[in-house]
Parts: sequence; C-alpha cells; structure tokens
Amino acid sequence: MTSLSVETLAAGAAEPITSAGHAQLGIAVLAGIAVIVLLITKFKVHAFLALTIGSLALGAFAGAPLDKVITSFTNGLGSTVAGVGVLIALGAILGKLLADSGGADKIVDTILARAGGRSMPWAMVLIASVIGLPLFFEVGIVLLIPVVLMVAKRGNYSLMRIGIPALAGLSVMHGLIPPHPGPLVAIDAVGANLGVTLALGVLVAIPTVIIAGPLFSKVAARWVDIPAPEKMIPRRPSEEGDGTGGEPGAAAVRVPSFGATIATVLLPVFLMLAKALVDIVVDDPEHTVQRVFDVIGSPLIALLAAVLVAMFTLGRAAGFTRGRITATVEKSLAPIAGILLIVGAGGGFKQTLIDSGVGQMVLQISQDWAIPALLLAWLIAVVIRLATGSATVATVSAAGLVAPLAADMTTAHAALLVLAIGAGSLFFSHVNDAGFWLVKEYFGMNVGQTVKTWSVMETIISVVAGALVLLLSLVL
Repeated sequence: MTSLSVETLAAGAAEPITSAGHAQLGIAVLAGIAVIVLLITKFKVHAFLALTIGSLALGAFAGAPLDKVITSFTNGLGSTVAGVGVLIALGAILGKLLADSGGADKIVDTILARAGGRSMPWAMVLIASVIGLPLFFEVGIVLLIPVVLMVAKRGNYSLMRIGIPALAGLSVMHGLIPPHPGPLVAIDAVGANLGVTLALGVLVAIPTVIIAGPLFSKVAARWVDIPAPEKMIPRRPSEEGDGTGGEPGAAAVRVPSFGATIATVLLPVFLMLAKALVDIVVDDPEHTVQRVFDVIGSPLIALLAAVLVAMFTLGRAAGFTRGRITATVEKSLAPIAGILLIVGAGGGFKQTLIDSGVGQMVLQISQDWAIPALLLAWLIAVVIRLATGSATVATVSAAGLVAPLAADMTTAHAALLVLAIGAGSLFFSHVNDAGFWLVKEYFGMNVGQTVKTWSVMETIISVVAGALVLLLSLVL
C-alpha cells in the first residue's frame, strides 16, 4: 500500500481517497485507538501518555512521515489548550470559590429546607444541576456525595432514591453543557456556535435528567435497596478546619447569601445565552449591539466576569482576605493540570486524525451509508467510550472523526452534532471508568449493584439524549 503523507491528505481533502487508502486509514484508526485502549486499560498508562503514543501510532500505521505526525499532534495540542485551557482554568477557579466560601453548602441547605418527602429526588436533581454547571464531574461528586448520604440517612430514604438523581444531574451537565471540557472541545473541533449549543443542550438536558434521575431512581431503589453507609459520611469541608483549602484552620467567617451565590453561578450561562439570542434577533455582525454581546457573551469573558464577581459575592462575602482569595485561586489550578494535558492530547489526536485524512474518509464513506450524521457521531462516541472508559477521550476522538460532517451543516445542526457526541460519550460506564469506582466506593456497593444503578443510569442518559438530539434535528 502506498504511504499517506499528512501533507498530501490534508491539502487534498477535496480529492476522493481510493479504496486502498480507505483500507489503510481504517487499519490506522483501529490501530491507534487499540493502542490507546490497551495502554489505558491493560497497562494503566495515564491518558495523556496513551493519547500521545496512540497519535504517533496512528500516523505510523497511516504511513505518514513521523515528523509530520509530530507537527500535527503538537499543533492540535496547542490549539486545543489555547481554545479550551483558559476556560477550564476559569471554571476551576469559580468552582473552588463556590466550594470554599460555603456557597455550595448554602445552595444545598436552602433547597433542602424547602423540600421533603416525594419532592426530595427532584430537589437533588436541581441541586446537582446547579452545582454541576461550573464544576468538573469528579469535583461535583466529592462535593455532593456527603450531602446525598446525609440526606438519605436523616430522611430515612433509600440511598438510590436520593443518589441517582444527584448523579444524573452531574453527569448530564458534564456531557452536554459547556463550559465543561468535553462539550467545549467538541464545539471547537466542529466549529459549532457555543451559545446555540448551550441553549439546545439545556433543552435536551432537562427531559434527559428527569428520566434518568427521579424517574429511574424509583426502579434503581427497588433493584438496589441499601442505606447510606455510616463510614462514608465525612464532615463537610467547613467542619474540617483547613479542609476548605484556605489558610490553616481558617473556615469561612460568613456564608454568602443564596441569591448572590445562584446569580454568580448562573452569570456566565446568562451571558452566553444572551449572546446567542442577540445573534438570532439582530443577525448583523456589524451592528453595535451584536458586537457588544459577541464580546461579553464569549465564553472567555463570560467566565472571567463570573470569576471576578465571585471574588466579591463569594470570597469577600464569606470574610476571605485578599490573601485567602489568592490562595484559593492557586489551589484551584493544581488539580486541573492532568485534565488540561488529557484534553490537549485529545486535541492532538484529533488533529492527527484530521491531517491523516481520516475525517475525509468518514465523510466519503458516510455519503454512501443510509445513516444520519448525528447517529454516526453518537455511535462513534459510544464505541470509544466503551473501549477507553473516558467520556473526554470519547468526545475529543469522535469530534475529530466527524468534524468534516459539520462543514455543510446549519448552525443548529452543528450544535446538535456536538450534543450527539456528548450523549454518546456517556454510554454505559463500567469497570474501566474511574467514575464507576468512585460511585461504587462512596455508596458502599459491590460491582453488580453499581452496574445495575450507575451504569444503567449512564446508558439511559446517553440513549435518551441521543434520541432527543435526533428528534430536534427533524424540526430545526
């Protein structure tokens, strides 16, 4: 087989790839993904290293010169970190301020004080969805699980009746709603409009989280009827002296108000949605109003504004000194180093896929298939998710593969393509997913119980969200 140089395939995207080229590229893709899967699952290699090595393997099997492959990978890594890295950092700062100031506890306590009985699962969905907007999934779990356990114990609820709605709220936010890393990377890869994706994501997320949360929790509670494990009910950070990550022994002096906390968390969402609305109503890039909202509604400015506001509405309102706020910001950035590297390497893998001609190959083949582009994107993300266990790896890899399909799509359909990828990336979390073990240990379940609850819930989210995306594509 003839070798496939990156230069030739990248520059000749308009030229059809031969059948022999399809075969070689298909083998290269399978080999690259297989390398990533084996390194992550069998050899327990960090996802950053696995994606880096897998990208090189993909280029080598495609027959491209390794120096060109390295250039593609580094360019993809750099552009992804440049486009998404700052947003991830700002989201981490906002989440840390929310947690350390006691704002997250305030949201939880206020909503729980107004809920009880049958409304409690719905309250947990609301809490998790609001808290999950600025927080990474793992951070959200660590923050909310103690609350879930305390509510289940105090109200004598089945743990699944309370826990599943909270997990569903966090998971849906993580997979479908920017500014989470997965959706942001997919938006960047396919060139979708962030505001439109956010609006449609919320539209898909609401019925999805209702079905996978409060409704499924009734079934899950019958399948796995267990109480909250006593040993897994830790004290809240505010009760642990230095647990908040601030100055030694310093807890928040005051707790921010509920209204100020909610307004701060939702500020970037409102700004980005306002931009999307103005873009639709005004529809004139040169109009002064649209230009203003294009700036203040951009994710960078929206999140930066929320962080600056949070320093006063959360940090100063909680009695933090300037030094304490600085320390909180510093401590928020260290844990995201691994996430940034994984997301960046995922972007490098995506660029290697594109420059090797894989995206063009998928575009050519899909023209002969009787399968919608959105369903294809969902299926590709599902396969990679099942293989690697990582929703982020599944999202960035699938986005790289199907990005050419968005070239002729409308703004709405490009946004739906992002949501289809995000939905597929959540499919059936199992033993190769760190989230699976996190939920298992916190809830004191065995592997079988975790599969019947957490894994099934993730699958419901993926299938329901995917189906809603396909339905929306018929009317938009």
